[in-house]
Amino acid sequence: MKKSLYLVAAAILFSTTFCQRSAQAQTDDSRKFEVGAHFTSLTLGASRTEPGLGGRITYNVTRSIAIEAEGDLWPHDSRSVLSPNGGRAAAFLAGIKVGKRFDRWGIFVKARPGLITFTQGRLDIVPNGSGSPFPFDLFTERRTNFAMDVGGVLEFYPTKRIITRFDMGDTIIRYGATTVDSVQLSPSGAPVIVPVQVPAQTTHNFQFSAGVGFRF
Repeated sequence: MKKSLYLVAAAILFSTTFCQRSAQAQTDDSRKFEVGAHFTSLTLGASRTEPGLGGRITYNVTRSIAIEAEGDLWPHDSRSVLSPNGGRAAAFLAGIKVGKRFDRWGIFVKARPGLITFTQGRLDIVPNGSGSPFPFDLFTERRTNFAMDVGGVLEFYPTKRIITRFDMGDTIIRYGATTVDSVQLSPSGAPVIVPVQVPAQTTHNFQFSAGVGFRF
């Protein structure tokens, strides 16, 4: 009799534990959305690295596949008027993340197309009249370019709702062909504005991000 009671108690304990774990797994799988904030750095060219901030929202289609959107802002004004990426920069990207999620960590690859804009992406030279000591004024314009973020993601899960995330990748920027103004001397020696065609170019830029997210 006592042996039977022990068996019944063990069966009840096992069933309760199994149900709790099943319910916990279902609850974890039901948390499809994530929001997060991060610090990011973007290296433009050989020696220019811009620090910035960003945020993202993620929808987990499955444990291995997610769709996410991210916005980044680099507030430093570089004052690089002769460069296609001068001034302050901002980017918006949206794409897919695919990989493997374990109990405490996960590893993924990502591919996210989008746009990146620079407040001083274009320089215009405009005549200002003969009454000024300098015959031209300089104006900068915003320029928006296609961008593609490809790379890897490493995540850690200290709790069921909190995510720490590290991104490393290549932010590919496609600068379209454009026309810029150049000041040259005419045969008489007077300065004149000459339009110059600048061909399209594609650059590869290393980007690193570290942040924290919340799953719900």
